[in-house]
Amino acid sequence: MALVTKAIKGTQDLLPCDSHKNRYVEQTMLSIAEKFGFKEIRTPVFEHTELFSRGVGDTTDVVQKEMYTFDDKGGRSITLRPEGTAGAMRAFLEHGLFNEPLPQKVSYLTSCYRYEKPQAGRLREFHQFGVECFGTAAPAADAELISLAHQIFSFLGVEGLTLELNSIGCPTCRKNYHKALREYFESRKAQLCPTCLDRLERNPMRILDCKNPECQEIAKNAPKVLDYICDDCAAHFAAVKSHLDAMNIPYVVNPTIVRGLDYYTRTVFEFVSTQIGAQGTVCGGGRYDGLAEELGGSATPSLGFALGIERLMLLLAAQNTPLPEEERADLFFVTMGDAANCKAAQLAYSMRENGLAVQYDILGRSVKAQMKYANKTGARNTVVIGDSELESGEVTVKNMDGGDGAQLPLDGFEDAFEQYLIQAELGRLADEEISF
Repeated sequence: MALVTKAIKGTQDLLPCDSHKNRYVEQTMLSIAEKFGFKEIRTPVFEHTELFSRGVGDTTDVVQKEMYTFDDKGGRSITLRPEGTAGAMRAFLEHGLFNEPLPQKVSYLTSCYRYEKPQAGRLREFHQFGVECFGTAAPAADAELISLAHQIFSFLGVEGLTLELNSIGCPTCRKNYHKALREYFESRKAQLCPTCLDRLERNPMRILDCKNPECQEIAKNAPKVLDYICDDCAAHFAAVKSHLDAMNIPYVVNPTIVRGLDYYTRTVFEFVSTQIGAQGTVCGGGRYDGLAEELGGSATPSLGFALGIERLMLLLAAQNTPLPEEERADLFFVTMGDAANCKAAQLAYSMRENGLAVQYDILGRSVKAQMKYANKTGARNTVVIGDSELESGEVTVKNMDGGDGAQLPLDGFEDAFEQYLIQAELGRLADEEISF
């Protein structure tokens, strides 16, 4: 039988055998961020196209080549979000969060959409964990943000990441840098791709981010931005590094980092791995002090980062990083007959209300098939209920991990089973202590 359709190219399904791993990683990131004062925000999956063309920048690859844009039935140009920052800033301005105590710190888990050539770690629908900090120009905020990402990676046991750091200055000092770049690339314009020829006049820094191999080779010897930043930007960058040094967070200064979006100013950074192929940047971000004004708000110095979930999961898998196993049922009721199945349904409902993971047969299988299913799904304990158990009012708990079982009454079974679990855990801990 042929399927009517399959998943669209550049998208992927997250199956139950893996979803618990992603959930653990995502909840870990949100939890750590909350300890830093970041509260979750949720924004729409689509926005007016202007938000991204103005915020992300119309000279970027994202806006020029990669956005999923369409006209809705009202004739409005709509775009599926290609990144999370612009939407978060729009919400900050629209809902007047600038009137709340500053800085405002938000975090999010979000899906993003870019039309790119699919490859490992780069999908057309991908997911990000991100944080944004609105309303502070202090270099301490830059370092704290970086330390948040560093702490997430440390907690998850990620190894081999390199923190690369740069400053791309402010709009004032970048004028001189743009002039130097234009002069450099002007003499090599015959070798530039058509897109970079357009960028040469509008925003020559975007040439440094071009994916064309010939443009990348030319860009290797281009002037470096750190040679052109003003005294204020240099002092800001020095202070960021001092804070990182104080926290013992290692980094390398990489003057070629410019990031792929136009809104960045001053500090930019990336956490890079060499273990997942060409798409080695697992986390990237920086400061974007002019974005609020670009979107029609008042000047609001801000900063943030985005961490790619798919790339992080690839890295964890490549490093064989241990992650929690999927949840196992505390108990599986094996039933014989309708009366027994109804009793199992009653007990399971009550026990689930009290926080236990309980299953019972809903397929009408034989006892042997039910036991086999319970074993395959990893149930910790099983209880067989049939006519004789209903008549005697007692059932036998079987420990599927090889531990001791127990005879328990059906009347008051929920409380008795919870006591059984407590005693089993105490026995396990005692065995571990003897072993130690």
